[in-house]
Amino acid sequence: MNRRAEEIKKRIAKRKRERLNWQNTKTNKKDTPPVSFEKEASYTNTSSYYEDNYKKGIHPLFRSDIFVMKLLLAACLVLITAIIYKNDEGVFKKAQFVVQDVMEEEFNFAAVSKWYEERFGSPIAFFSPAPSSNSTNDNQFAVPASGHVLESFQDNGQGVTVQTTKKVVEAMNEGIVIEAGRKEKTGLTVILQHADGTETWYGNLKEIDVALYDFVEMGAPIGQVNQNQNKQGTYYFAIKKGDQFIDPNQVISFD
Repeated sequence: MNRRAEEIKKRIAKRKRERLNWQNTKTNKKDTPPVSFEKEASYTNTSSYYEDNYKKGIHPLFRSDIFVMKLLLAACLVLITAIIYKNDEGVFKKAQFVVQDVMEEEFNFAAVSKWYEERFGSPIAFFSPAPSSNSTNDNQFAVPASGHVLESFQDNGQGVTVQTTKKVVEAMNEGIVIEAGRKEKTGLTVILQHADGTETWYGNLKEIDVALYDFVEMGAPIGQVNQNQNKQGTYYFAIKKGDQFIDPNQVISFD
């Protein structure tokens, strides 16, 4: 930093000499003075400020007063929450319900990702997923894996079980992986959260090809189908909107 400050000071001194020479030799009022050195002086002052703080052991990007203020605000929030849950009277009871709803509400990662992409463009990626042969031409939705519906939405009230000869199950729409693991009723399952708040579930998989919080493009591989000797297998698929499941056949066709 010392070297940088010295260079700036030399530059300012040079500007001063040029300014004095201009004042001594000017003959025309239309002459314009050299570039002012006030801005460079401010840079020098800023550099000196950071340099002095660094020598004192203070990080130039760390402000202790702001850090202490954040700690106090966090402590106040914890204290207020504790007071709310220690009292079961009318106003406190309502506040408890509000806090519980906020804490239990699932964060919409997909909506945030969509917002970021619309304003700042697509994030840097190491690779682009290959286009899917199952994707629709009008760019609406992709069929996870075409086949025959063995168990309908009316049979279980949540999703469908599809028999297919495809090896790979693909994402119906772009979204964020919010769950990837084994579930009691649907086995190895991936849950995608989409920008509109809906979720798509892909279950009874043999293998999973995505990880938690991955961003998955429409038509990108989700997992592998557990096929038998006849190269046929089944997978589970469901669409959830809010707290309710909807019939996937109303959205896409598996045939």
